[in-house]
Amino acid sequence: MVTKHKTVLDMEQFNKSDIAGLIELSESVGWDYDEQEIGTVLSSGKVFGHKNTEGKIVSSAAIVPYDTRLASIGMVIVNEEYRGLSLGKKVTQKCIDSVSKDTTVMLIATEIGKPLYENMGFISVDYVHKFLCDNYVPSDCLNIKDVVIEEYNENDLSEIIKLDKDAFGDSRSHFLHNRIKQSEQCLVVKCTQGNIIGYGMSILGPSNLILGPIVANDSEKAGMILDRLAKKHSGKLRIDTPSGREDFILFLECAGFIKVNTPPIMILNSDQMPKRNHTLFGIAAQIFG
Repeated sequence: MVTKHKTVLDMEQFNKSDIAGLIELSESVGWDYDEQEIGTVLSSGKVFGHKNTEGKIVSSAAIVPYDTRLASIGMVIVNEEYRGLSLGKKVTQKCIDSVSKDTTVMLIATEIGKPLYENMGFISVDYVHKFLCDNYVPSDCLNIKDVVIEEYNENDLSEIIKLDKDAFGDSRSHFLHNRIKQSEQCLVVKCTQGNIIGYGMSILGPSNLILGPIVANDSEKAGMILDRLAKKHSGKLRIDTPSGREDFILFLECAGFIKVNTPPIMILNSDQMPKRNHTLFGIAAQIFG
């Protein structure tokens, strides 16, 4: 319980009836969450926050637990009028307390939020590159032999979950099921034997077509997936790609993407990133790690 000018603010867990208020809160800080994105967050995890006496949401934080011992925090927002009351710390701590103490908690920090997370014990272990594109330049040299790209069907889910687990560092079957339902397009890459060796999806947001997750065994196949997802879209594009993907980043820059930010990945209850096999070329979104 927090007070501001004798106003009592109670923390609560939000549900689908709070989506409009969460959108309003996100818009107040220039973020572009929409009903579908928050719906996926609520279906995959939990969102906590504070309301004022008029019922207006003035803070939020979300946590998405994955299948074993990894969870991701995001959507940490505090209304400007209510800053300085430690609301961000309180809702973030509530997220942490909602999972077991042996769960590794990760987040991708904003510049403003990083000092808060450091004070709470998070450490920086890596970073991602945020890219935006206003005018995509399709590639004419991505015809890789012995592979085929197909539209996803529900029989592909189990293979996608396995690929994603090795790429991401934990199985996230529930989230992937929800994310595919939300997706504008979901593609799989198959070898000549018919096995899935990569996948990718796009999410249509209010500002950008978000490209990710993208998982592939090399940068050329990742480029194929991105090109197929992007080239028919006439609006703006966004992708967040992990560090260490220099060939893929060069492809992005040649395709018209511009890097606008390099936020850190921070974790709690561990001193290193989950084990990954270097096949993750685009993350789902910063809130999902």
